[in-house]
Amino acid sequence: MAWRTFERPGYFGKKRDEFYRQYDEKLGKDNWRIMWQWNGDAIPYIVACQLYEDGYYADSFRREDLWKELASIAKDVYDHQESDTQSGLDYSVQNGNATHLQDIAIRRVMLRRGCIFEGDKLVQIRSHTEYWGQKLSPGKVPFHLPKLIAVPHLEKWWDYNSIEDFWQSNKILQVRE
Repeated sequence: MAWRTFERPGYFGKKRDEFYRQYDEKLGKDNWRIMWQWNGDAIPYIVACQLYEDGYYADSFRREDLWKELASIAKDVYDHQESDTQSGLDYSVQNGNATHLQDIAIRRVMLRRGCIFEGDKLVQIRSHTEYWGQKLSPGKVPFHLPKLIAVPHLEKWWDYNSIEDFWQSNKILQVRE
């Protein structure tokens, strides 16, 4: 069966499950899927997660001192809630009501770079008002391939050409034909 792009749904946040229920009701269970637009193709979640992570990986070289500082003070990182750490390195482990990727991406970048967390603090990286959130929130970190962000860019709380801009602007809802 073929899939057709229906819309670019944008940001779900904590209402992700509500959106999914509405799609089930409106489009039929198993008749829709969330994918990401990439260079003329539709790619699945795990491939989009790798591109998201690659944005952080590129940033870890661009701002190496910042990443070393994080490694020296943090024992781990989390997004929305401290229990996010239970996801470890696995993007498929999503226990909360909102998808969290940046904490997993940061852990995986640390692994890829051969680094470990040496600190004693659990650091939240989602906050827009705290130091680490201002530095490492996906809405603040530039995406490494900005020319491949779908246009027009969707606009909300994130910066233009950021990792979050990629994630939200390239997200598509597809339906079975």
